Amino acid sequence: MGTFWVDLPDFSSSVESLQLQRGVGTSTNGSGAFGASINILTDAISEHANGEISNSYGSYDTRKHTVKFSTGTLNDHFEIAGRLSQIKSDGYVDRATSDLKSYFLQGAYFDDNTLIKAVIFGGHEITYQSWFGIDAETLATDRTFNPAGQFTDDTGNTQFYENEVDNYKQDHYQLHWNERFNNNWSTNLGLNYTYGRGFFEQFKEDQDFDFYDFTPIIIGDETINTTDLIRRRWLENNFYVVNANANYKNNELDLTFGGSYSSYDGDHFGEVIWAEFASNSNIRDRYYEGNGKKKDGSVFAKATYRDNDKISLYGDLQFRFVSYKTTGLTSKRVPLVVDKNYTFFNPKAGITYTLNAHNSFYFSYARANREASRSDFKNDINIKPEELNDFELGWRHSGSKFSFNANLYYMLYNEQLVLSGGLDDVGTPIRTNSGESYRLGLEVDAKIKLSNTFTVQPTVTISSNKNKETFFKRDGVLLNLGKTNISFSPELIASNALVYQPMDNFQVSFLTKFVSEQYLGNIDAESSKLDSYFVSDLNVTYEIKTKKIFKSIVFSGLVNNIFNEKYVSNGFFFTFDDTWSVPGQTTTIEGTGFYPQARTNFLVGLTLKF
Repeated sequence: MGTFWVDLPDFSSSVESLQLQRGVGTSTNGSGAFGASINILTDAISEHANGEISNSYGSYDTRKHTVKFSTGTLNDHFEIAGRLSQIKSDGYVDRATSDLKSYFLQGAYFDDNTLIKAVIFGGHEITYQSWFGIDAETLATDRTFNPAGQFTDDTGNTQFYENEVDNYKQDHYQLHWNERFNNNWSTNLGLNYTYGRGFFEQFKEDQDFDFYDFTPIIIGDETINTTDLIRRRWLENNFYVVNANANYKNNELDLTFGGSYSSYDGDHFGEVIWAEFASNSNIRDRYYEGNGKKKDGSVFAKATYRDNDKISLYGDLQFRFVSYKTTGLTSKRVPLVVDKNYTFFNPKAGITYTLNAHNSFYFSYARANREASRSDFKNDINIKPEELNDFELGWRHSGSKFSFNANLYYMLYNEQLVLSGGLDDVGTPIRTNSGESYRLGLEVDAKIKLSNTFTVQPTVTISSNKNKETFFKRDGVLLNLGKTNISFSPELIASNALVYQPMDNFQVSFLTKFVSEQYLGNIDAESSKLDSYFVSDLNVTYEIKTKKIFKSIVFSGLVNNIFNEKYVSNGFFFTFDDTWSVPGQTTTIEGTGFYPQARTNFLVGLTLKF
């Protein structure tokens, strides 16, 4: 199950803190992550009743409206808080409109040793499809062109279907119970149910009857076996999770052990909602159906032991068990039968040495295993799970005016699931096993206080990301390309935030980001190279404290891509063999698509707090 933040619009308005935890994910969360985990803490319990109304407007007729409230503490133990949001935009790309709605409701009970949170949140997104990209020629002449929904009418004119949209709803129901028994023991229990359902709609021209199980229509001497139609491809899924652990802590030892279990049941089906020639079909007849079921269980124990004030040791052992089964047909009406069971052992260990109050060093090792997804099996039924062995060495320095973190990593993969560069028939990136590969890099981030009003926060990552041996069939001949670059892996990423804060209620941030060139495929083809780009943004906030009606009034302004750069941050790459142009000869053809990003755009906002 993947996460698409568009399904939960404006979720950040209900978040107290959001932390990106880099590296292999912690076992506490169940199924592990390879590159990073996102740890989200929803709004803290408020002692006093409050409310908030926020409105923003910007480029491309973008509008955002948010209403929040909290009852404050009731009877010394309870609090209820909630939010409603709506976001609309015409989008930078042609017809790439969005209509996003979301809600959030949280009820909490707490006392000295107990915290129970019941959280319900969800969203509904309707976005016009814009994931097809454009070629290099169109990028140079019409960078906002969107081919989605394009068709030719009866008079030969090009038209665009007005409802070529993605329409999806997702609702989350969660219960979190934290209990402290004494100064040493505490427990955590998390229950989650997620219900998702939705479709994307397409107008398709000249579709063969056979593909949709339509019976040919015979009128006199004429046989009709093609039709224009409108179809919807549906997802409907249920996801259940239980996560429980216990923690023991004293002055030397911090021990946590527990387990996680999840069950996912997802239906995939397609239906025809209109056809010019409907033959023997009925509205919403399904022309394919498929199902995927996944069970994921894990148990773990992890501990941190402090031998003295200088040395801290860390260990984590996790066993994970995955069962995955699929039945039915794919959207191409091809049978997809998967019955896989995996057992993974994921050990982790580390040591931290504290030199003094300002400097500490660490070394860690972590292993992670991850199975393929349904989309991966759909594109390659023989795809293998990937394994990562991650070695990291770091230095942390903290000071009143200067602090930084430096991390050297070596990530050694076996059968890494790398992006091939191509897209499947529903716009999902295609992944493939790459044999042995590695990522070697250095990450540095710092915070430098230049004065009482100016702060600089630079980050830089320098890396080498390679497939150790790549085979590719070009012009009908299998070639060993040797070591190649991993797709979508730039060697240099750098950013900086220059923050000017002359007073507590006023802040100006100038943000810059540089990404070096990268390949969109794994064969180092020149046509697959994406140019480097450098963009800058400006963010301004100003808060006025008031004594009547409102607690405060906050003005905000954001200018993205302030220097109006024409840049592309993503794309796709594909190859195919031409065996028909010249009889008896195979010629490999390469193709590249691009996703151009918006030029200078702005968003201004007003928030009323009371």
